[in-house]
Amino acid sequence: MILKDILTRIDRRLVAKNLAESAAATKAGLSNSAIRNMRRAVKAGKNQGASIKTIEALAPVLGTSSAWLLEERGPEEGDGSIGAPIVEAKLISWISAGQIAQNPTVQIADLEYAPTVYAPDLDPEGDWIALRVDGDSMNRISPHDSIIFVNRKDRRLVPNACYVIGDGDGGATYKRYRPPNSWAPVSTNKAHQPFILPAGVDPDIIGRVKKTILSM
Repeated sequence: MILKDILTRIDRRLVAKNLAESAAATKAGLSNSAIRNMRRAVKAGKNQGASIKTIEALAPVLGTSSAWLLEERGPEEGDGSIGAPIVEAKLISWISAGQIAQNPTVQIADLEYAPTVYAPDLDPEGDWIALRVDGDSMNRISPHDSIIFVNRKDRRLVPNACYVIGDGDGGATYKRYRPPNSWAPVSTNKAHQPFILPAGVDPDIIGRVKKTILSM
């Protein structure tokens, strides 16, 4: 999910399989500089440089799965099967896990220059964005500085599901939905309290949160 972490796992598997990076890339049907290009991107401080297709091509050569390369999910040793679908999302901004905070970039349409992050076990037909969590009001499920994956195609309200919601004026927050119109924290900090929208006021549902990832 984070390129430097993916590269660390690739290096671990290169050692385990006694493969040079150029040989592994060539065997996977990629350019012989594919892994070297990832290394250059990391050194340049970038979080882009590996596509899902690249990860999926390298996994069987390295004797592991795409899910393990992406986020160390499942066994390290494997038959290289792809397993659960992997999606990519643009990490576009931060999101308040407290009160609604001004952050118009959450709702931007132009994602060209945002870094790309990856996650398995998400609907490949979704419209995914990723946001970095700021605050502790959702820390039981999404600690501060974790990354959440938001499906902008999924706006149907489901009791106890989590959403990024906006106020229609550039503000946004991340909360759990409680009918009929309450938005609750999921926090160890008891200072955070639910807020209730007035009757007849509908929130601007940006999308449903389906996954949290935290780099250690």
